[in-house]
Amino acid sequence: NKQNDYITFNLASKEDIWMHTKNIPGSHVVVITEGKDVPDSTLEEAASYAAYYSNARQSSKVPVNYTYKKHIKKPKNAEPGFVIFHKYYTMFIDPQKPKENK
Repeated sequence: NKQNDYITFNLASKEDIWMHTKNIPGSHVVVITEGKDVPDSTLEEAASYAAYYSNARQSSKVPVNYTYKKHIKKPKNAEPGFVIFHKYYTMFIDPQKPKENK
């Protein structure tokens, strides 16, 4: 959708980490890296949010692909939210609702 395009192509920089559930409709998630290494715990937390905001919310061990944003491309005339990517990894994670800030 248009929100996914905005997050991926307007907010994320090339060194940020992009995530999306594998072959399952859902939200794009971006981890802002500021060019620095990100702890595994941060990647796992972000992946759990990608799983939560997908059609696999009620599942467990959801596959979530992740890669640097620089590996994400939007094909010409593609539908909003559709992207292609390469050089990615996949983790299997349980969906988790984001914690609320108080």
